[in-house]
Amino acid sequence: MPLALLALAIGAFGIGTTEFVIMGLLPEVAGDFGVSIPTAGLLVTGYALGVVLGAPLMTVLGTRISRKRMLMLLMGLFIAGNLLSAVAPVFGVMLAGRVVASLAHGAFFGIGSVVAAELVAPQKKAGAIAMMFTGLTVANVVGVPLGTLVGQTLGWRITFAIVAGLGVIGLIGIAKLVPDLPKPEGVRLRHELAAFRNVQVLLAMAMTILGFGGVFAAVTYLAPMMTDVAGYADSSVTWLLVLFGLGMVAGNLIGGKFADRALMPLLYISLSSLAVVLALFTLTAHNKIAAAVTITLIGALGFATVPPLQKRVLDQASGAPTLASAMNIGAFNLGNALSAWLGGLVISAGLGYTAPNWVGVVLAGSALVLAVVSATLERRSAAPSLVVAGVAPVEQATPVHH
Repeated sequence: MPLALLALAIGAFGIGTTEFVIMGLLPEVAGDFGVSIPTAGLLVTGYALGVVLGAPLMTVLGTRISRKRMLMLLMGLFIAGNLLSAVAPVFGVMLAGRVVASLAHGAFFGIGSVVAAELVAPQKKAGAIAMMFTGLTVANVVGVPLGTLVGQTLGWRITFAIVAGLGVIGLIGIAKLVPDLPKPEGVRLRHELAAFRNVQVLLAMAMTILGFGGVFAAVTYLAPMMTDVAGYADSSVTWLLVLFGLGMVAGNLIGGKFADRALMPLLYISLSSLAVVLALFTLTAHNKIAAAVTITLIGALGFATVPPLQKRVLDQASGAPTLASAMNIGAFNLGNALSAWLGGLVISAGLGYTAPNWVGVVLAGSALVLAVVSATLERRSAAPSLVVAGVAPVEQATPVHH
């Protein structure tokens, strides 16, 4: 794997830290600004919606410059947003800082996925994408727990200042290690938009929204769920997030390994298992050991879907992958926003802190249904092409005797 993938992983580490660290700090931020936990959850929803909007906007703006320069500009935007969050005097400014930082997220992973795939041989593309996303998963093992610990002991503002520093390191890494790949010739916005006429691209994005949304439904409110329901101390949230991160690392590596071999079977297994584990979490959340195991499994099963879904979008939109790739990152975060909002609704309705797990079950189950639909449509579209090529379907190949 090229060294340039390390630079992309460093940038992904910073972005992953700022995206997920807020979940461990929701009680602290809510208390500081005098807002409720569901209101503080808007910092998750707002960030996610910013990714959804920023992914196409920043990618379109980036079509006029080289991908390396665009990645550097995105890291600059990320740094600015986190600095704004760190010094926010009121909740609204904090939310604005989150949105500014989020505008870089989708385009960074979208453009980064295309760059990563271009740096390796075709049969290693999913592995290269997974390598970049390793930065995001490792952030959940190292960056998020440390950021949560710092936020709980020294104040959450220090956490966001440190995250801005991570962005500076990522910016330097990209400048030094990522090759200045030539800007693709003849790429126009109309050409990029054409990919969205492919129903398989849209189905893959819908699977992304629902599948990873299932993960975020549970994880957004992990801190209050573990302290109020499981009976953990506030300080235990840090190592519980480490377990979630370790699960994500394992799931990402598994997803990258098998997505190049058996993409759709991998999605069937991971999505169905995720729905089952989320349902069990409503029970295991009441037991400390069982809850810890379940959190690890949610991270693993949820992130096992990321490399295959990102690769599926790249494969289906192979003629114009950049915008579709970025939009799929936006789709992950649209799922995050949807599930964080729905999770807040069921909590506000008085159904308790475990209720968001049922939201996750419905979302993951819906993604599984779409995966089956996608594979069915693909088989049907392949059958006529076999006939055109002179290969008769099996049931017609046997002569009929009278």
